Amino acid sequence: MRPQHLIPSIARRCSPRLPILLSPQRRNNSYTVSVDEPSDARPADPPAPRARSAPTPVPDEPTVDEPSLGKSDILLGTEEQALATPGLTFADGHGLRGPTGKGRQTRRMNLYQAIRDALGTALATNPKAIVYGEDVAFGGVFRCTMGLTEEFALTTGKKRVFNTPLTEQGIAGFGIGYASVGGCAIAEIQFGDYIFPAFDQLVNEAAKLHYGSGGAYPLNGGSLTVRAPIMSVGHGGLYHSQSPEGFFLGAAGLKVVIPRSPIQAKGMILAAVRDPNPVIVFEPKILYRAAVEQVPIDDYTLPLGQIDVVRPGTDLTLVSYGTPLYTCLRAIQLLSNPPPSLAALLPAKLRPPNPAPSIQLIDLRTINPLPAAAVSEAVKKTGRVVIVHEAGKQGGVGNDLAGEIGRRAFEYLEAPVGLVSGWDTPVPLTFEKFYQPDVIRVVDKLVETLSY
Repeated sequence: MRPQHLIPSIARRCSPRLPILLSPQRRNNSYTVSVDEPSDARPADPPAPRARSAPTPVPDEPTVDEPSLGKSDILLGTEEQALATPGLTFADGHGLRGPTGKGRQTRRMNLYQAIRDALGTALATNPKAIVYGEDVAFGGVFRCTMGLTEEFALTTGKKRVFNTPLTEQGIAGFGIGYASVGGCAIAEIQFGDYIFPAFDQLVNEAAKLHYGSGGAYPLNGGSLTVRAPIMSVGHGGLYHSQSPEGFFLGAAGLKVVIPRSPIQAKGMILAAVRDPNPVIVFEPKILYRAAVEQVPIDDYTLPLGQIDVVRPGTDLTLVSYGTPLYTCLRAIQLLSNPPPSLAALLPAKLRPPNPAPSIQLIDLRTINPLPAAAVSEAVKKTGRVVIVHEAGKQGGVGNDLAGEIGRRAFEYLEAPVGLVSGWDTPVPLTFEKFYQPDVIRVVDKLVETLSY
């Protein structure tokens, strides 16, 4: 049975503060009861009127707010850190010194600004590139295409950045056809929740055309990239907070990538639009404004299909992607320096002054094809692994990856593969925060796996 290490802390956080609710009659009437005849209840004399007074507030217990996503150590806040990003490849071929020999420059961008920068770069460097989708001409719901229409209107008018009807199937089908004649199609699905009408086009057509045509699709220079925001924001509910990435895991021939930050987003989108394989780029929507980094302003790419070791470690491998990576890093930090209220609940070997556990954090970045070999090699070195994602457990990345680790590294495992995920329910509107894997759930699974 799974040890419930942190249930007491949760219980303390949920101490009842609700007043007892009484009916109007019971609030306005008091009663006296005869000692001789308990059933002889009669209204007491009405109390004398008294002056109204404000209720005395109940003082709240002091709490420590969780740091915001924008303050996470995952984000690279300096030019030096940004330019040291592993796998950074500049399109001009001059490396970090740049074409002038004086080095590269960066600019502070949030996620949607970095995406907009990548799309502008793609349009500027490829005359056959187009950006299209619902409402993209005025900037899109999340402003990722803001100003692109005006920027390229001087040379090409509005033909390269344009709106489409509300038809996801048509958006995907149009892109497949455009890539087949050598065009670079960059489509936006306004919300990942609505990608399902395009599922047939993406899985039954785009993913298979290269194989079915004997390598003739797409024509030289042609590509199809589909962008879509996914994951929860805390109030999106059933139709605006889903994580549909697991549905595409069986689509051989289709690449699926999920960037975690502005630097990653720009590099992976530019790599996607130059990849002859169809690529879906799922973007964690809560990070559009929350994640801010110093981003290189020049044209660069990051490799698709490779994991990124965000933090080294030797005792356990923690694997995630997208928004939950920030939760995972916070969980590692809590275990490394637990507050007294948490330390009292930890097993003795995980409490100070014992050394903190050394936990490796891996960003999958690409989930199709799944980088199972690279993750398994990392797990062989630590012997323990926990996987975290926001999508439900059934049919998700975690179960697929756990199976591959079990097949490839079974004899190296010191504990069962741990998994923290969303629940196998629709994303609930009122209880969306309880659907998301939070720090408490991740810490609990890390403690369980380290204590096995």
